[in-house]
Formats: sequence, structure tokens, C-alpha cells
Amino acid sequence: MLGPTGHSDTFARDNLPHFADWPEIALDGFDYPDWLNAGVELTDRMVERGFGDYTALIGNGRRRTYKELADWTNRLAAALVDEYGVRPGHRVLIRSANNPAMVACWLAATKAGAVVVNTMPMLRAGELAKIVDKAQVSLALCDTRLMDELVTCAKDSRTLKTVVGFDGTANHDAELDRAALNKPVVFDAVRTGRDDVALLGFTSGTTGTPKATMHFHRDILIIADGYAREVLGVRPEDIFVGSPPLAFTFGLGGLAVFPLRFGASAVLLENASPPNLIEIIERYGATVCFTAPTAYRAMLRAMDEGADLTSLRAAVSAGETLPAPVYDEWIAKTGKPMLDGIGATEMLHIFISNRFDDHRPASTGRPVTGYEARIVGEDMAEVPRGEVGRLAVRGPTGCRYMADPRQKDYVRGGWNLTGDSFWQDEDGRFHFAARSDDMIVSSGYNIAGPEVEAALLAHEAVAECAVIGVPDGERGAIVEAHVVLADGHRPGEAMALTLQTFVKETIAPYKYPRSVKFAAALPKTQTGKIQRFRLRDG
Repeated sequence: MLGPTGHSDTFARDNLPHFADWPEIALDGFDYPDWLNAGVELTDRMVERGFGDYTALIGNGRRRTYKELADWTNRLAAALVDEYGVRPGHRVLIRSANNPAMVACWLAATKAGAVVVNTMPMLRAGELAKIVDKAQVSLALCDTRLMDELVTCAKDSRTLKTVVGFDGTANHDAELDRAALNKPVVFDAVRTGRDDVALLGFTSGTTGTPKATMHFHRDILIIADGYAREVLGVRPEDIFVGSPPLAFTFGLGGLAVFPLRFGASAVLLENASPPNLIEIIERYGATVCFTAPTAYRAMLRAMDEGADLTSLRAAVSAGETLPAPVYDEWIAKTGKPMLDGIGATEMLHIFISNRFDDHRPASTGRPVTGYEARIVGEDMAEVPRGEVGRLAVRGPTGCRYMADPRQKDYVRGGWNLTGDSFWQDEDGRFHFAARSDDMIVSSGYNIAGPEVEAALLAHEAVAECAVIGVPDGERGAIVEAHVVLADGHRPGEAMALTLQTFVKETIAPYKYPRSVKFAAALPKTQTGKIQRFRLRDG
């Protein structure tokens, strides 16, 4: 049963899935009081615990201590309530790149009892409109440098009536900042329930109507008190950096929740390109990095050219399968493992991961404490070890789509089906095969694209690659590789043949790419994930 609610606007709780469609939620070891506000826990509570003078956020040329962050967010929260009428349970959309002001707005809205919808700056008015309509957003907070698309969205919106600008730089010179200027630094945060929805995470799906995943105040703390505590062992002297947008739960956890829960610091980059990320790691002596394998490959090349990344104690890779050659080269150059893991917006963050003392190349590791996972067939029965099947997981977080019939597709028999194909070895470690819809069936053989990609990446001529299946009249489908060559290598038939032969000698010959296409770059999301669907769509 759900605990008490502090929401006067009951929209979020009213649109939770029917209890019969929920996954099983195991909260053993995650005990929180009935009344809990995640925004308070990550700011004011940290000041009370003695972290007031510690640096919390760094970005756009300024450092913010925990005391400054608590005061700032309290002023903003007061402005949201007093000037803009935010009431507990209202949905508040935030549009910004990664910067301290976005984190402050998120925390302030959470303190005010709002249900926050973080969105990426790359979204256009039409995409924003789908989110606004589904969540029935009435108030949006936007970095003044990114107002155009949101204002366009609001013009035709039935619900979005107010768009308020905030200063994403360090100047505090925008409408919201001015409204907060004369507010007190003490704010009586809304007494929200631990089971009140605090966050709507919209999935980064490529087609169709967006799905909103519903996460409680307790969930925001669970991902820190579980994964971040157990796997990363976060300590106050840690400095976090990374590339994923705060609008994605992967980024929000890795660049805001995790450091703030343990008195650590985060350096936020609006443009987290690999060169910028490398520069920030060197300048601040960052210790924990969250990014995708493509960025780690760039870091490896930078190390060859003299970059000093020795401050990093934890390199977390997620969002895209980690090829064994990248893992192997990283550990050879740094002496430290790369922590591959898998998470999902539906689960809020990482639920299977390698550990510092338990890691293997081409392995995603073992479940985070509190979670259990298995590999199942279509009948939900567990398949034998070594056999590829569907990944099913359950634990203290789980999928709750907002008013969406697709809940029944993601949750079956109390288990979350992530849409990934995995296999489990005899030692219990989990290994990624492919997204369930990315398995290539060629002449009756099941071929996992990431395995072919890993083989290609082991060749010195390959900088990046993506493997897809393309229709073929004779074989049903064939493996097609899209390859970005490393400097000094030339595309052409000879290179294609070289790579095909190399793959045949590295993995089973039937898996080799019968088609090789060379490209200057691969299409990617803002988080660095390769968009294979764009390659398939031509």
C-alpha cells in the first residue's frame, strides 16, 4: 500500500498504474520515514550534517557550497510558491543544459512539492508539446538562452500557461532569479510522502508517444543508498563529471543525486564533448566519471597524447554496451577497471554492475544489492545458463508508467522486462547480447550486433562502428557494419575485405559483416548512444 501523500493536486497518484500491473517492489534495507522530501535531504539535511562549507556544484565559472545551494534552492522554492502558485503535486517542467542553475531549479521545485519533468535542450516545440500534454504541465522553468522552442510550445498548449526564465549562467539575471532575490534563505519545504511522485522521467524512445516513468521521493534516495554507496563507495572528497544530460535519469543520478547524497562535488558541463570532459577532469582532478564508451575511447587516445587522467578512480560506462577492447585498453593504461553497468529510465538508474573487486571484460556484472535478475524465455521461465534470453529484473525500484497501456508489456509476473537480450554465465555474471529488437537473424542464426562491433573495434583501423541487420532476400537479413576509420586509414574495398577477414578470424565466421559501409561519423544521441535506427532507416 502507498503511504500518506502531501499532494493537494492528486494528478500523479491518480495516474499511477493499477496495483495489479506493478512490478514486485522489494524495500528490505531501504527504510525511510512516511514523510520525506528528496530536495531537503540533498541540501538542508547535508548542511545539518556538517557539509555546509563543502563544495557541492561547480559550473559556469562558480563554485557553490552546500550552504549556498540550500539557501539558493530555498529562495527559488519560495518564489515558485509565492509568485507562481506552485502547489504540491503540480507538474513543473525544466528546460536547460547541464548547469548548477538547472540542479537548483530541480531541487527547489522538489522542495515545493512539485512533480518535476526535466527535459533536454535539444527538444523542439512539437516534442515538448507531447510531454506537456501528457503530464499536464502548467508551469515551465527555462534557461533564458533556450526560450524560443518552449514559448512556441506554450502558444498552442491547453495547459502550459506560464514560462519563466532563469539565468543558466552565473549572473542570476532573469525573471525567476529576480523573484527569488528577496525571499528568505529558510523555506518550510512541503511535507511530501516518501511514496509521492517526485519525478517524471520521459523515456528516450525514438518513435511513438513518449512514456513517462513515475519515481517517488524514496526512489531518488534509493539509487544513491544502493548503487552509489555499494558500487562506487562515494566519499566527500569525490568530484563527479560526466556527459549524460541531467534530463535523463542516468545523468540526474550520476551528476546530482549521487554526489549530493554523500557530500561530494559535481562539475557540470553544458557541452560535455570528450575534449571538454578531458579538460575538466585534468583541471579539477575529477575522481568519478559517467559517460559512454565512445567518450572513453577518446580519453584513451588523449592519454596517448599526454593527457593526465590519473585522478579518476571510477570510470562508469552505461547507456551503450562496453566493448571488451575498450575495457582491456583502459585497465592496461590506468590499472583500474571500467565499471560497466546497465540501468533503465523505468528503473531510475543502474541495477546490474561490475565492481572494483569483481569485474570482467564484456560482462555487465551482477545485480546491485536489493535487485535480482534472471534470463527468461517468452513464457517467463528461466532459461539455462549460457542461453540468450530476455533480461528480467526486480528490486526496490521498478516501472510505473503514467496512464499507459504499455505497462503490461514492460511488467510481467512482477518482473520488469527491460527490452534487452542477455545471457548469464556459470559464475552468475550477466552478459549483454543485444537490445531484444536488435538481434539479427541471418539464415537461421541469431547474431548479436554488439559482438560483431567488439570484434571490429579490436582492429587498429576502426575508431567507431555500429552493426545493424538489413533485409536480404536469400538470408532474411545480413550483418551490415557502419565503420568510422581511425586517422591514417583509407576506406575502400580493400579495407572492407581486411575488416571482414579480421572478424572471421576473431569470432564465428557466420557472424562477419557481409556489408561494410564507411562513414565520417555515426549518428548519436546527446548522451553518446549510437542511433542504430537512423542507420536502419537509411
